[in-house]
Amino acid sequence: MSTEAAIRVVVVDDHPMMREGMRALVASLTDIEIVGEAGDGEAACREAQLTHPDVVVMDLHMPGVNGVEATRSILRVAPATRVLVLTMFEDDESVFAAMRAGASGYLVKGAQQDEIVAAVRSVAAGQAVFGPTVARRIIDFFAGGGGRNASPAEPFPELTGREREVLDLIAAGHANAVIARRLVISPKTVSNHISAIFAKLQVADRAEAIVRARQAGLGHKS
Repeated sequence: MSTEAAIRVVVVDDHPMMREGMRALVASLTDIEIVGEAGDGEAACREAQLTHPDVVVMDLHMPGVNGVEATRSILRVAPATRVLVLTMFEDDESVFAAMRAGASGYLVKGAQQDEIVAAVRSVAAGQAVFGPTVARRIIDFFAGGGGRNASPAEPFPELTGREREVLDLIAAGHANAVIARRLVISPKTVSNHISAIFAKLQVADRAEAIVRARQAGLGHKS
């Protein structure tokens, strides 16, 4: 990107008002332009491939493909693109899932407008940017031994805790009826959880889900 060229940005958020807010924010700026937007992770990947942005401003929790998976996919096909997470979630699981996926920055919604603009510019320049509360979490994490004394992050942060339990039991080779008895829920509820798991992990069947789960370390203790 030349020094004269504007920073090309794609905005990804499932709330149209947030996307419109970003457009309004940069409308008067000459060094940043919005070249695309998307309301979910799947559309974000398509938009990134079409527009080749310098920065993707990414929400995390969206229907369908979430921001973590979208970040990973975008950076796989467009490694020169930088991802700046802008989300309302600042829990450890969300922060570190985004970092592992390759995000270059992480801000919490509610950040000042000038902070967001500065973060877009910094990320486009190859710097890492984290809001104050997120930075504190990272510092605390490494001050505690870089995670050596902390519980490892849960795999598949896009899943709920119950869905992760079901996936763990699937990976261990249990049938739906057994899973229902183990978790004290109905077989119908198990089926509903499995459908949600398949959709979120974008797998076609049980066998593919088992492979993904075992690669992530699930299914060995159940």
